[in-house]
Amino acid sequence: MTSQPTDNQHDPADFFDQAIAGPETGPAAEAEVDALPNEFTDTPEGFRSGFVSFVGRPNTGKSTLTNALVGEKIAIMADQPETTRHPIRGIVNRPDAQIVLVDTPGLHRPRTLLGERLNDVVKDTFADVDVVGLTVPANEKIGPGDRWILDAVKETKPNTPIVGIVTKLDAAGKDQVGEQLLKLHDLLTEVTGRDDVDVVPVSATEQIQLDVLMDVLTKHLPEGPRFYPEGHVTDEDTETRIAELIREEALKGLRDELPHSVAVQIDEMYEDPDDGNTPKRAMIYAVMYLERPGQKTIIEGRDGRRLSGIIQRSRKQIIDLLGRNVYLDLRIKVLKNWQSDPKHLGRLGF
Repeated sequence: MTSQPTDNQHDPADFFDQAIAGPETGPAAEAEVDALPNEFTDTPEGFRSGFVSFVGRPNTGKSTLTNALVGEKIAIMADQPETTRHPIRGIVNRPDAQIVLVDTPGLHRPRTLLGERLNDVVKDTFADVDVVGLTVPANEKIGPGDRWILDAVKETKPNTPIVGIVTKLDAAGKDQVGEQLLKLHDLLTEVTGRDDVDVVPVSATEQIQLDVLMDVLTKHLPEGPRFYPEGHVTDEDTETRIAELIREEALKGLRDELPHSVAVQIDEMYEDPDDGNTPKRAMIYAVMYLERPGQKTIIEGRDGRRLSGIIQRSRKQIIDLLGRNVYLDLRIKVLKNWQSDPKHLGRLGF
């Protein structure tokens, strides 16, 4: 096994630039290829491009793997399951390919309307990708949940290639990894009816086998032009990335059901007109939504110290993202049982 870090360099977008809209896929997109600028179509012969969706049970390392392959943090990470709440596109540029990685929420048996909608989002994603990567940790047993996910993929888009990815290679012994590879290969063979399926063991945190995984994913992609300029690493808009960074910091140390009750939105964001520096300070006003008044007390902590820590850590991450000084105002509001309220879910973008 070899360890090879990704070679994508961070090319931060201007603070107020609009994110490039996610490209359409399928026949409609193919019909528009001829109209693309030269920077998209000027590629070497045999150049491949397409969309790869990482799917799996919650907490199987999808977001960590996406960040490692892209070479930059675009998806937040937490110890709690169901952290990812919307598809996140990360762009990997190679000399022979452009791979758009789609990190999706973990498929699960929903207990709330939010859970149902997240599952619908994942299944919709299946229909729009060229390759599916099923993530299964090396140190966890393969179970009914993994088969359920594979059945959902096959039901939505039967002919999509599925690559098995054994994650968290560094958390298991050699014999355990080997056994997991065989079990995942057998499961994929049974579900797909093919015996030539690809199964790759990786460690995102230790950068092990990532180059091998990229080679395997690339070979399954069709030939085509770039969908994004070479310097781009994600199509996430700035406000969404900032809101997710705040939510990531808020989730640290939370347990039980409280992490699922946290949502963050950016209420307002602008440059400080009184700041004489270049670039000017970013003024950010954010709102954290919870479901019950008692949760507000937990988030704030004794004398407001926990909330103060969330603000300080979030501000540091946002400064790193934007490359400028940041003022962050974070307020807490209660939206009773928002995870199961259609009106509240719509307000929060779900």
